[in-house]
Amino acid sequence: MRRIYLAGPDVFLPDPQAQAAARKALCARYGFAGVFPLDGGVDLAGLVPVAAGLAIARANEELMRGCDLMIANATPFRGPSLDAGTAYEMGFMRALGKPVLAYANVVGSYADRVAALSGRPLAHNVAGHLVDDRGMAVEAFDMADNLMVVGAVAASGGELVLAGVPAGAEHTDLTAFEHCLEQAARLVP
Repeated sequence: MRRIYLAGPDVFLPDPQAQAAARKALCARYGFAGVFPLDGGVDLAGLVPVAAGLAIARANEELMRGCDLMIANATPFRGPSLDAGTAYEMGFMRALGKPVLAYANVVGSYADRVAALSGRPLAHNVAGHLVDDRGMAVEAFDMADNLMVVGAVAASGGELVLAGVPAGAEHTDLTAFEHCLEQAARLVP
């Protein structure tokens, strides 16, 4: 059975195992086995925090190596963009030559979210580049996130699925996730 690594900040939810079970059940309906980052079974007993973190990182890389593709929850997390760990995992899977699909339970562009975070409209500098309230350039490619994130999905033959969901359901609604499973069924027969 084809295995999908289920990347995203879902491990930080109050009940990550409930979210993992829901995602795995949907994967099974589409003929896939879902693999959640917490499935590594890492024994952290007696490890200092840094050693524990590194053990988790190694275990997650091993889980990814054993999967055929990835579906990443790219919903913005603690800022205007996706979770940093998820971005790393997307790049790791692409470097392994495995398909990366992704979804975000938000609509609108990355630039719009950067502007909303600062509370001020973006401006253009003298060179004509879009900049934030600190004068730092902002990607203005009308993409939902960083061009490398969107590019990883496009290079895999997919499309970053965007869905507007009710407030509070940004990290739990699975409608867009299911659309990624539909893409996966077409891309990885």
